[in-house]
Amino acid sequence: MQNVVSMRDAVARPTVSVIIPALNEERNLPYVAERMPAGVDEIVVVNGDSRDDTARVARRLWPDGVHVRQTRRGKGNALACGFEVATGDIIVMIDADGSTDPAEIPLFVETLVAGADFAKGSRFTEGGGSADITRIRRLGNRFLNHLVNVLFDMDYTDLCYGYNAFWRRCLDVIRMPDVTADGPQWGDGFEVETLINVRLAAHGAKIVEVASYESSRIHGVSNLNAVSDGLRVLATIQREFSEHGRRGTARPSGGFERQAISSR
Repeated sequence: MQNVVSMRDAVARPTVSVIIPALNEERNLPYVAERMPAGVDEIVVVNGDSRDDTARVARRLWPDGVHVRQTRRGKGNALACGFEVATGDIIVMIDADGSTDPAEIPLFVETLVAGADFAKGSRFTEGGGSADITRIRRLGNRFLNHLVNVLFDMDYTDLCYGYNAFWRRCLDVIRMPDVTADGPQWGDGFEVETLINVRLAAHGAKIVEVASYESSRIHGVSNLNAVSDGLRVLATIQREFSEHGRRGTARPSGGFERQAISSR
């Protein structure tokens, strides 16, 4: 197992909040906690109406963390609930199933400190990889990725990957669904990652891809449905293009870079 990098080993850092949506992840959370680097200021665990001991395990692992219950269903709503209570200057999104390695968090933070608005994790840029993606998901991601790049004049290599980080100020652009609204909202599901990627691109944010390695889920079964969630992503792209088009994407007002850095 690789050594966990401490963010306190470098220069002084802004405060960092890590958001962890968790639905029935009691067996996976200990791994996530073990890999969490020193220097993270705030852990926000969002419990998605788990039927197991996720809430109890999370409180044991992070007794000083922020523990909230999501208000509706879906990963997007869980993230929105986490963003609502997070206090850090930088917000990092990771998964609770062990597929995204918390040891990579310093790479995302360093990318933001170096000047990026949005540090976008990528499994398909140099230095990245995946032990989990299926052929169908890879093909779907490639198609959706190409579509966004054409419509929004971007160079994303991995649209449908949820390991990302951004400055708190980006929340005004992302405009997550209202956590107090009744009934399902657009952006409540897995399409949230595309919504974030597209809105930041459309507003000219400086986006830097960070190489990331996706491991297989340790325990349990993924809630992702490649077909239905893929269709929601496609609809999200259509909706966002209708609203924003290419507005704000002209470079150099924003910009796009890749860095082939990996913690492996």
